[in-house]
Amino acid sequence: MTLADFPSPTQSVWRIPLFGGYSIPLRAYALCIVAGIIVAAVITDRRMRRRGVPEGFIYDVSILAVLFGILGARLYHVFTTPEPYFGDGGSLIDILKIYNGGLGIWGAVLGGAFGVWLACRWRKIPMGIVADSMAPALPLAQAIGRWGNYFNNELYGKHTDLPWALKVYDLVDGKARKGIDGKPELIAGGPFHPTFLYESLWDLGTAIAVFMLDRRYKFGMGRAFALYVMLYTVGRFWIEALRIDPAHAMLGLRLNDWTSIIVFVGALVYFLRVKGERQTMDLQVAGGSAGGSAAAATDADVDLDAKSPDAKSPDAESATRIETPDRAEVEDPASESGDEGAESGDGDAASADGDANADVDEGASSEGSGAESAAEAEGKADESADDGAARR
Repeated sequence: MTLADFPSPTQSVWRIPLFGGYSIPLRAYALCIVAGIIVAAVITDRRMRRRGVPEGFIYDVSILAVLFGILGARLYHVFTTPEPYFGDGGSLIDILKIYNGGLGIWGAVLGGAFGVWLACRWRKIPMGIVADSMAPALPLAQAIGRWGNYFNNELYGKHTDLPWALKVYDLVDGKARKGIDGKPELIAGGPFHPTFLYESLWDLGTAIAVFMLDRRYKFGMGRAFALYVMLYTVGRFWIEALRIDPAHAMLGLRLNDWTSIIVFVGALVYFLRVKGERQTMDLQVAGGSAGGSAAAATDADVDLDAKSPDAKSPDAESATRIETPDRAEVEDPASESGDEGAESGDGDAASADGDANADVDEGASSEGSGAESAAEAEGKADESADDGAARR
């Protein structure tokens, strides 16, 4: 006997009338998904900007992550549950009707990760910074998005008599089918475990846990994201065991259970093996203008700068030395050139004096030699005269 229960909505689509009899459907499932995306984007943007990621990058990463995430989620659902689309009575056109539900979380994670990788590669942003920034935001988005399943009256669990048991209605085109008495018809076998609520609460707890642990231990290199994946897969494993919607099974476990086990092990190995401090973006500034590239730095660098506001980077010190040189270290090029010129001039003058003195000495020597030659010739002439006189 059920002591208490709560009903599901009897309508999940509202139509906004337009001119000419046309209308626009407003679907609760889509609103929940969009609300989750907006909340995740706001939180991720704030966390990324605190790590130095340029303003506006959130738009690039959000667009690519959402597009590839939805595509991956839908493809995962279609290929793991092909009967409604490829089986008897199935329709391929129904693949496009994502507003009716059918988005696989593992495909969303894989596709979204590919979109994030593209954005990071394009803008040259370390992916670890973006992944860790997203870590608490993604489970919060999932917690909001799961309420779309509530409006669609889907993904409920086994029968239960717990006070929070869920009544589920048979919806057709967004409205509960009515019986002959005009009342909405309930699905037989109820009430059921509200597995959407279990997962929503688990995701909320995961977001809080990741946020608090990341704040305490300052995870880096994508380890906060790995922690989110581990916590989520643990919850998804036991919640999946309560669900009764059609799913492929192997060895007594649903496909999503096996996926949770494999993904958990992968995230655990990554978390234990990869080490590193939290990364931040350090925008290099040179020549008075900001450079176009950004390099990754750690929180240790940021803390050092925070503790020593007067400290300057090597580049800044080099620039300072060039702009305001120290007389003791750098001499005046003009004075140095003048000194060199003076030394050169003194050397040339000394060389010229030496040459002049040498010429004078050589002249004096030549004159002395000439005088000696004349005296010698005169002496010989006198001897010749004396000889002649003697003979006479």
